[in-house]
Amino acid sequence: MTTTTAPRLGTALARLLVLAAALLGVLLAGAAPASAHAALTGSDPGDGAVVATAPKEVGLTFSEQVAMSADSIRVLDPSGRRADTGEIIDLCSGAVVKYGVALRAGLPDGTYTVAWQTVSADSHPIAGAFTFSIGAPSATSVALPEQSAGGGIVGALYGIARYLSYAGFAVLVGGGAFVLLCWPRGAGVRPVQRTVVRGWLTLTGATLAMLLLRGPYTGSGKLADVFDLAGLQAVLQTKTGAALTSRLLLLGAAALFVAVLFGAYARRTDPKERKDLAFGLGLGGTVVAAGIAGTWALAEHASTGIQPGIAMPVDILHLLAVAAWLGGLTTLLVALYRTPSVERAAVERFSRVAFVSVAALVATGLYQSWRQVGSWSALTGTRYGQLLLVKIGLMAVLVGIAWISRRWTRRLAERTVTRAEEEEPEQHLQEEPAKETRQDETGTDESGTGEAGTEGSAPEDGPDPERAAQLARQRAAMATARRKKERDADPERTGLRRSVLTEAAVAVVLLAVTTVLTSTEPGRTEEEAARNGGTTAGSAAVPDRPVDIRLPFDTGGVDGEGVVRLSLDPGRTGANALHLFVERPNGKPLDVPEIKVNLTLEEKGVGPLPVAPDRIQTGHWSASGVQLPLPGEWRIQVTVRTSEIDQTTIEKNVKIG
Repeated sequence: MTTTTAPRLGTALARLLVLAAALLGVLLAGAAPASAHAALTGSDPGDGAVVATAPKEVGLTFSEQVAMSADSIRVLDPSGRRADTGEIIDLCSGAVVKYGVALRAGLPDGTYTVAWQTVSADSHPIAGAFTFSIGAPSATSVALPEQSAGGGIVGALYGIARYLSYAGFAVLVGGGAFVLLCWPRGAGVRPVQRTVVRGWLTLTGATLAMLLLRGPYTGSGKLADVFDLAGLQAVLQTKTGAALTSRLLLLGAAALFVAVLFGAYARRTDPKERKDLAFGLGLGGTVVAAGIAGTWALAEHASTGIQPGIAMPVDILHLLAVAAWLGGLTTLLVALYRTPSVERAAVERFSRVAFVSVAALVATGLYQSWRQVGSWSALTGTRYGQLLLVKIGLMAVLVGIAWISRRWTRRLAERTVTRAEEEEPEQHLQEEPAKETRQDETGTDESGTGEAGTEGSAPEDGPDPERAAQLARQRAAMATARRKKERDADPERTGLRRSVLTEAAVAVVLLAVTTVLTSTEPGRTEEEAARNGGTTAGSAAVPDRPVDIRLPFDTGGVDGEGVVRLSLDPGRTGANALHLFVERPNGKPLDVPEIKVNLTLEEKGVGPLPVAPDRIQTGHWSASGVQLPLPGEWRIQVTVRTSEIDQTTIEKNVKIG
């Protein structure tokens, strides 16, 4: 991000961007896997698994802590009826986040659907569904809703409220900072006052809307549930509900800050009193602004994942820097368009404040990018990373616009900025003499009444008050139009206004992208879920044909050498047919007294699962219904015994999709 008029922008910002790029490269190259924004990383039974008998429970494993309710996990039989008891079981152990639901006894064979929906620790709703079968797959009449968690009209309204809350926060905090730090005279300017007050109203209204929409947003998805008081009470007991409530309380303190800033502070004339009050407002306003920013940090991405103790204060600093930059930019834009004059010193002071904000944004943004993305592959291969690239592109555009703004600021002469302010008292002084001159020349006053006793009027009568008021309004309108014409005719001021307006327009889009980023699953989590769920290209093995491997062995005894050919069909999760062919070195079948198989998935802690194949004929052993509950890299161990005392174990890893 950049400023409207950053001093020495070219050299300083170029060095800053080069340093940022270098640091980002180092951080992404050396990142270790971690997660934020929960994702389902495993289930028991697995998706598509076929189990011989009905399990006692269905378990779900997540990448981070989630908030579970009685309806978070539902198991539906082939006809769509509930097959679970509704009893959520806490199966968490150490760093493993796992929850389950108990199943009813005596479930018949067929395909069962598991539908789940919960809220991750960073406040975002997540949901999904998968199937498993008991005995053998069957047809199912279960129709799951197509709408994703947090989608639909409720999701759209909640997203709009999120955007407005960020925008309102930026205008409220940045506008107040602009007045205190850059343009104290702006405290008495009506358009500036209206801008900051509207920021407060926007943030307050958006926060109330989010509080009411939170229940249906994370639950039913029905707009009518906004008025469900029981749902609202449940929301207030959550971390997000507490954060939104705290934000409303802090907004009460912010209202007092605004009242003092545009009331007592604007009326102060004594320099010492004004300075003391400005210090108090600055200190109190910083505390309140940091508290409001903390309501985001405590309930969203920064509060979970790696290094939350560092991430939360960094997130607060990032939000304050955004507010100082965007809110100050908005207030400057209003001042340039709606007020007669803005001192050049105020523009230059905002330039310095914004430049410091940009430096803070770069530093905190680098850390946040590393924490949420973590690798170059996630930067380009996940939706979060792609949105982050769009955000970086918009920042680059703002750099160019800021350079143009800086050039217009340098051309802005002091006399041009303040000329209207200097001429205004002179015009008031000249109005009365001009009036007297007109009276001397025409013999009448401006109300049209005869001073010299013209026909139809009495010399003793005073001027018509209504006519005088009308002429006063006309003179004021003409003076305003004249000042506006002179201001608009100033090419330096016009150029600065246009460049600031363009920068603000790009900033609006940038804020929208940032809002979407806060509700998008971070790249770290998406990649981790893909690794654990076997959806990446590297973890899928021969999904469309059986797994065939050759395992040479030597037990050391008579006829102790040979090869085991193993076939696993179809080579996917669920039930598989296992075939073993034992051959001599010359390829002829070899009869052995015993052969055993063990299957182990070490990365998930599954196994060893023993398999005892049946002898079909000489050199051919087989087992049906071999269950592989989860995808991943399985270790297959085959123990071959060629005599009473001679045996050996051989193994090989295969990837199961």
